[in-house]
Amino acid sequence: MMNKIPAHGSLSGWDDYPVHQVAETVRHVATSDRNFYDRYYFNCHSNDGEAFLIFGMGQYPNLAVADAFALLVVGDTHRVVRASRELGDRMDTTVGPLSVEVIRPLQELRIACDPRNGEEAGYGLSFDLRWVGSIPAHEEPRQLLRSHGRVVFDTMRLAQTGRWDGHIELDGHRFDVSADSWWGCRDRSWGVRPVGEAEPPGVRSDGQMNGMWNYAPMQFEDHSILYIVNQEEDGLRPLEEAVRIWNDPGREPEFLGRPEHRHELMGGTRWIKGSVLEFPHAPDGGFEVRVTPLLDAWVMLGTGYGLEEDWRHGMYQGAEVVQEVRLDYADDSDQLFGLVDQVSRCEQSTGAVGYGMHEYMFIDTFTHYGLNGWDPVTGK
Repeated sequence: MMNKIPAHGSLSGWDDYPVHQVAETVRHVATSDRNFYDRYYFNCHSNDGEAFLIFGMGQYPNLAVADAFALLVVGDTHRVVRASRELGDRMDTTVGPLSVEVIRPLQELRIACDPRNGEEAGYGLSFDLRWVGSIPAHEEPRQLLRSHGRVVFDTMRLAQTGRWDGHIELDGHRFDVSADSWWGCRDRSWGVRPVGEAEPPGVRSDGQMNGMWNYAPMQFEDHSILYIVNQEEDGLRPLEEAVRIWNDPGREPEFLGRPEHRHELMGGTRWIKGSVLEFPHAPDGGFEVRVTPLLDAWVMLGTGYGLEEDWRHGMYQGAEVVQEVRLDYADDSDQLFGLVDQVSRCEQSTGAVGYGMHEYMFIDTFTHYGLNGWDPVTGK
């Protein structure tokens, strides 16, 4: 496949499909905002909490970059393979050894990390995994956030729970992945959000999001629950949703009303050790879900979500670059900061038991849980 724009213009494979939205080739999006992005996210976890794989791939048309990462957490081992290249044909969903293949849109996809690259480079991480959705893909609420007049978030997203089969290998150890015990969720998001090299902050140096980000897609025997809350320090919620989606596509989704949360934090930290998510306004009567973490993944470390100055989503790295990042949570505990994705056991007060991903981050001050400033102890 072509990685560079053809010499005869910006035509690409997508231009042979009836998908155009504006009077441009697919390579060019409707906005010239540098921060436009188009992205895949997947996670794949064993329901016993032994292993947790997170995969992301994004295209940034106005930055001419495509990049991807795969993060595997096993115990305290944190292994990342990440890659970046110049963006050409947007139909090419490979970046280095990492790839996404759409088999049946909104139903079945495949992700892979080519083992040949891992063997040659000594990374030791490879996988070949097939995803099948458990529920119909769900269109989440649009997120719009301005800072001093400028749009900093304007995103659309679909979310879906599902199950996996295939295999994962790490340093010669093979995990055989099957749908009975390896579940997960995915999302597809696109629009505008901060990406690429950091811009001069100017008047926006006071930040772009604050308070709590909390996201929990969880699946049970015959349905899934998608929960999302972005709550600011003053109590305002720019984004929230709680919906029950049945595996049976003939049943309509049930919106569960305003969700609530009760998180228990480890003393002196921003780390959640247990949660209760409440749905008091559900149409058939209120209920709650007790979330018990099984395995934590510090998803911002090495993946491009913004902590590293030299590797951010959409940042130009060169014509094609592949790198590895290795951490040990026990030895590198001073680096454990930022967004956390937890593999979790989810127990409804109705008796239903399931598994899912519980994601959270507390940004600056959030006195609802006694957090003042970025430092959880001193408040500095």
